Amino acid sequence: MPRSAKISASVLVLIAIVSVLSPIIAPDPDKIDLDALKESPSLRHPLGTDQKGRDILARVIAGGRVSLGVAMLSVFISMSIGLFVGLISGYYGGRLDSALMALVDLIMSFPSLLLAIGISLLFKPGIITVMIAIASVGWASFARIIRGHVLVLKEATYIEAARAIGAGNGRIILSHLLPQCISLAVVLMGLRAGGYILTEASLSFLGLGAQPPQASWGSMISAGRTYIITAPWIAIAPGVAILITALAFNILGDGLSERFGIKR
Repeated sequence: MPRSAKISASVLVLIAIVSVLSPIIAPDPDKIDLDALKESPSLRHPLGTDQKGRDILARVIAGGRVSLGVAMLSVFISMSIGLFVGLISGYYGGRLDSALMALVDLIMSFPSLLLAIGISLLFKPGIITVMIAIASVGWASFARIIRGHVLVLKEATYIEAARAIGAGNGRIILSHLLPQCISLAVVLMGLRAGGYILTEASLSFLGLGAQPPQASWGSMISAGRTYIITAPWIAIAPGVAILITALAFNILGDGLSERFGIKR
């Protein structure tokens, strides 16, 4: 795996550790200090304070737990659904395959963010709503790629040999096809996770994600856009966090695809 991918993996591990330990590192990101409104970065507040005097560094750390957690859970749910649908569709074929792929084509024909926004509007704004919206849209791309992989695998000699000795469909799918699809699914998760970070931030920016006073990177940018001229650090800090995390996921995904010989 390229060195850049290893560095990206280290960065993501560091971000994940800091996010998990956020209750210890940033015990009170919602603490309001009316004597420190919109303070610029200093030794006391390394990333400055926001319009309510809250420490931005503490909120970026706390927001990472929400943003990263939502994105990772969403990409895992999407992968799980897509893996199941892709395996079933590719292996059985016929009318089932046609019906499932028609649904996939329908979902993929809409801009993903626009469709996610539409789904979010059907439920009460919150973290669960964001995960539902992202997973409802994201599984389709997983399913299409996994299905194509299964179409190739099921014609392999060892699959024909398994059928010849009496292996049932369930055993072939679980014991022979599924293990061969896991590496592809992992690579796809790495490639998609960066986009999921951006989607979660976009939904939170629009007020459909984490609700105040809970911090998330998207909602922090939304709150800071009003002060982009007078106090730009309010929006810049979470924006940089999103940039670094999404870029690290993309570089890691490229490294994984190269490592396993899988084309994007």
